Amino acid sequence: MINFNELIKVGNFNKSHGIKGEISFVFTNNFFFKGKNSFLICEMEGIFIPFRVESYRSISNSTVLVKLKNINTIEQTKPLTYQEVFLPKKQSAENTKLNYFLWDHYIGFNIIDEKNREIGSITDIDESTINTLFIVEKESKEILIPTANEMIVTIDEKRKIIYMKLPVGLL
Repeated sequence: MINFNELIKVGNFNKSHGIKGEISFVFTNNFFFKGKNSFLICEMEGIFIPFRVESYRSISNSTVLVKLKNINTIEQTKPLTYQEVFLPKKQSAENTKLNYFLWDHYIGFNIIDEKNREIGSITDIDESTINTLFIVEKESKEILIPTANEMIVTIDEKRKIIYMKLPVGLL
C-alpha cells in the first residue's frame, strides 16, 4: 500500500484533451522530466493509485498531455480531472540533486561555498539563456551563479541553504 509520507506532489491533472484519453498535466517541479517515470500516482477515494504513463507530449514549459495506460476515453479521464499528482520521494531523490522543484522554489535560499562562506541570497532565477542562473544578492551587488548540478554539493531544505563548489574566479 502506498503511504502519503512516501510521496511528493509533482502537479495536478487538469481537463481531458481530445477523445482518446489524454489529460492535461500541469507539473509544479522539473522532476517529471527527470529519469524514467512510468507511473503517476493519484489519491482516489482515500487510496493512492498508480497510473502507468503510456506516453506524453509537452505543450508548454509546465504542461504536458499525458496518455495513461487503459484510459482511452473522455469518460475514463473524468475521475482524474483536477486531481493532485504524486511521485515516490525515493524515486525523485535518486534522480536529481535539486530536490525535484522548479527553479523558482530556490528563491530565498542562501548559497554557501565549499569553504563555508556565505555567498548571498537567491533573489531571482534567470532562464533566458541555455544556462539557467541563480541571481544572488550580496551587499547590494548582483552575482550570477550557474545552476549546474555538478556545482551543487547538497541542499538543506529546512534551513534553505544550497551548498556549492564554485569554480575559481567565478566571484
